[in-house]
Amino acid sequence: MKATGARLSRDLLAIPGILTVEQTIGRAESGEDTWEPNRSEFHVELKRMAGGAEEQTQAAIRDVITHYPNLQAEVLTFLADRLSESLSGETALVAINIFGADLDELDRVADQIASVVRTVPGARDVQVKAPSGAPFLRVELRPEGLDQYGFTASDLLDTIETAYQGAVAAQVYDANKIVNLVVRLPETERVDPEAIGGLPIRAASGVTVPLHDLAKITLTEGRTSIIHDGARRRQVVTVNPQTTDIAGFVTAAREAIQRQVKLPQTVYLEYVGAAQGAAQARHELLLHSAIAALGIVLLLAVAFGDARSVALILATTPFALVGGVLAVAMTGATLSIGSLVGFVTLFGIAARNAILLIAHVEHLISVEGAPWSLATVLRGARERLVPILMTALVTALGLLPLAAGSGEAGREVQGPMASVILGGLATSTVLNLLVLPVLIWSFGPLGEASGSRRADLAEGKMG
Repeated sequence: MKATGARLSRDLLAIPGILTVEQTIGRAESGEDTWEPNRSEFHVELKRMAGGAEEQTQAAIRDVITHYPNLQAEVLTFLADRLSESLSGETALVAINIFGADLDELDRVADQIASVVRTVPGARDVQVKAPSGAPFLRVELRPEGLDQYGFTASDLLDTIETAYQGAVAAQVYDANKIVNLVVRLPETERVDPEAIGGLPIRAASGVTVPLHDLAKITLTEGRTSIIHDGARRRQVVTVNPQTTDIAGFVTAAREAIQRQVKLPQTVYLEYVGAAQGAAQARHELLLHSAIAALGIVLLLAVAFGDARSVALILATTPFALVGGVLAVAMTGATLSIGSLVGFVTLFGIAARNAILLIAHVEHLISVEGAPWSLATVLRGARERLVPILMTALVTALGLLPLAAGSGEAGREVQGPMASVILGGLATSTVLNLLVLPVLIWSFGPLGEASGSRRADLAEGKMG
């Protein structure tokens, strides 16, 4: 693994845009990761670049890895790695859990699902996490041989363990540090696993016999791990979709699997990962937004005391929605969590601009004594033109760097959010200044003028 890692590191450093490559091999004694000790991880640091260049660099990395067919690999950003592990326990963005009782049946279904998923557009790094067929060296003790030479099973097992894994023979103390001295065979004699048959076994009587006279040694295949989840045997197929619409990818993969894979009665599937997490977060966000919207409506009703004013403020929501939807469509994004957060923020900004305009018109009528007329409405719009434009301009300038860097690593949420707010801010500002005054005049009067007009109309009808 070390020699392969050195060659792979050199190939990766030859890719334009890669600054450094760091390799870690095995598993730390007190590490948080539970993978096997034969696993290696490369930390690749990229030069500063745009989001499109990062995607090209990731594609180049995958192309390099394809030249090492003996490796099972996946390419992830640091953020995607951490998010995936927290959502599904796997490093990939999407994981398909396969549950059942028969291990061979689970392996067969997992291989079929992996083959189907590879055909789905956008699928990358499709893997079966615990594949069968790993090479094993099986040592079966011969009881008759043990009895003939006076050996016990523990004599053989202890000798094999010491020769290949090592045994602590002593300890060296260096100040407050303790270093174990391990005894085992030299590395040159541990390279060929078939040479284990010539390992000399010494009995307590001093007799030395090669291991192949005491045990049957065969090459076989097996599993390096058996995964469990909630006391259920589990096999996992993982994939990293190269698309922004992960939920759509999961839907397409689910439909393809339902058409092409016939599951045994004892086997069932579970789809977990980024799509499931995004759906849950989207549901919670929409629920909380609905509760917040209800509170906002009640607060506006208390503040204005006029249903028309509240309705006019809420009518500005489509103004912001138009620009936000156009921004999502123009950037080729999807309705992600970042986009939803942007819409929620955008509705608040649009409502604030409407409140400024409507409250000022009411102020002109109620406090300054201006008559209810089209001129008064236009005056309110003119006097609130500069505050509304300055507020929108300052907000846009603050969000512009985030929108410009959309697609870069670390801006998966901020980029779509900023794009939605910018798009909606443009349309809501223009429509608030052009359309809202027309709506105010059409559905007015507001404030005290509303009560006076209703009284005048009532008197006219009675007369």
